[in-house]
Amino acid sequence: MRIIIVGGVAAGMSAAARARRHDETAEIIVLERGSEVSFANCGLPYHVSGEIADASSLLVQTPESLRAALNLDVRIHHEVTAIDTAARTVSVTSPAGAEELSYDALVLAPGASALVPPLPGIDSPRVRTLRTVGDAVALRERVTSGAARAVVLGAGFIGLEAAEALRHAGLSVDVVELAPHVLPPLEQELATLVTEELQALGIRVIDGIGAASVEHADDADTVVLTDGTRLAADIIVMSVGVRPDTAFIAAAGIDTVRGAIVVDDRGRTSADGVWAAGDATASVDAITGAVRPVALAGPANRAGRLIADDIFGMEASRRITQPLGTAIVRVGDLTAAMTGANRMALDAAGIAYRTLHLHPNQHAGYFPGASAIHLIVHIAAGDGRLLGAQAVGTEGVDKRIDVIATAIRAGFAATDLIDLDLAYSPPYGNAKDAVNLVGMVAENVLNGRLSLWYAAEAETIGESALILDVRTPAEFATGHLPGALNIAHTELRDRIDEVHQAAAGRPVRVLCAAGVRANIAHRILVGNGFDSASLSGGIQTLRHWFGADIERVLTSEGAYA
Repeated sequence: MRIIIVGGVAAGMSAAARARRHDETAEIIVLERGSEVSFANCGLPYHVSGEIADASSLLVQTPESLRAALNLDVRIHHEVTAIDTAARTVSVTSPAGAEELSYDALVLAPGASALVPPLPGIDSPRVRTLRTVGDAVALRERVTSGAARAVVLGAGFIGLEAAEALRHAGLSVDVVELAPHVLPPLEQELATLVTEELQALGIRVIDGIGAASVEHADDADTVVLTDGTRLAADIIVMSVGVRPDTAFIAAAGIDTVRGAIVVDDRGRTSADGVWAAGDATASVDAITGAVRPVALAGPANRAGRLIADDIFGMEASRRITQPLGTAIVRVGDLTAAMTGANRMALDAAGIAYRTLHLHPNQHAGYFPGASAIHLIVHIAAGDGRLLGAQAVGTEGVDKRIDVIATAIRAGFAATDLIDLDLAYSPPYGNAKDAVNLVGMVAENVLNGRLSLWYAAEAETIGESALILDVRTPAEFATGHLPGALNIAHTELRDRIDEVHQAAAGRPVRVLCAAGVRANIAHRILVGNGFDSASLSGGIQTLRHWFGADIERVLTSEGAYA
């Protein structure tokens, strides 16, 4: 059997290695357009920063090592230009010329290429993408050759890693993001924390604005934004997204959707004998059913492995699962991570949901170094099924998101999280871990013991309800919603008549710093006949939601207590 694999790295090399383990006699040819067939693309920014000093550390395997270990015929600088699925051949160009190769099984893993918008001046030699080892080496050379100013266009995962890397290397850095906030998949109230951390690192963040052009000069380039802002740059990193690298595939008649290869749950394409995996394929979202590429190494590796199983007829093999999009990024001292669907995806899919905001400590509060994990979880409005989660914090974020990702894959409802038996010791967690607390809050919401209102309502909620702030007077003085009544939760039972008088038959919307005390107050209010709801996540979430605009929302005057 001859298996031809187009593209290496995650999906392609996983398929090749697994195929060899199935059949020692198979001829396995890997055709890679670039110069590296197996490299750690997720580590590229850390070579730019100098944290990974030697670029060779990023090379996981070489053609020589793959031949020695797995007897793979790896051919770099070989580009597939056409596929004839009827004749089962591929056309290839290389430094040696053009040739045609036949196959019994074909695996397409061409990956994705960096999206470069057609802006005037974008062909400047100071503009680089960050997709290959060569890109990382070139950027590192510019950093060590005296570059002082960098502009990063795009504040997604790679963009933020590049920005942090360049700042770590001592450059001044501007980050430009067309979307309303950095890390667009992250919810607004968590993205605020990432923006603040970037600013603390000395990185200027410009969001809601795009680039219009690049002006090239001998000494430096200038990035001109759509609002006329001009940013001088010795280095410009283009990181506005990727697109499936599939131009040669569509011409073969293989089904694609928006440029991504359509595959089934075994990685089979619409053409017999042709499989595909990785960034170039269209995945069905496990939560919303949306069809789109998922450019993540984990799903690509797993899919490549399972495709090899299918090629060799292993009918009992597991199927390729629908990805949850679990992802994580370091920004300074913060970690941001997510899994499942966010609000935008749920709204687009028409899925009814409830959102929970929590701010638990990553370990016992009495143990030194306790810090908050800012956690958002979306649950189905009916059965409480887990739909997605996001978290930002300095420690423990990865653990909690990984646990919730596992729970989503297992089909858990949020309330199932209550009974997870998670490791506990004061330096590592709490007896009621953050994940357990998600389940407890969800249970209260689903059974009606807790009603929530949200930060997005803060500017208008006082028009129809009494706002009751149950923090201490000292906390209240640091900033509160206009017209709020301040009664500490410990005094509420004795002062309930004041609430009756101030509410005058209106609903009461209660809040505290993070939601814990407001829940206590909410139960007291319900027990006294009030229509009550608690602000999800409290003032902390309110501040995160409004970010730099919080001063127009909160006041320190004009209230009565």
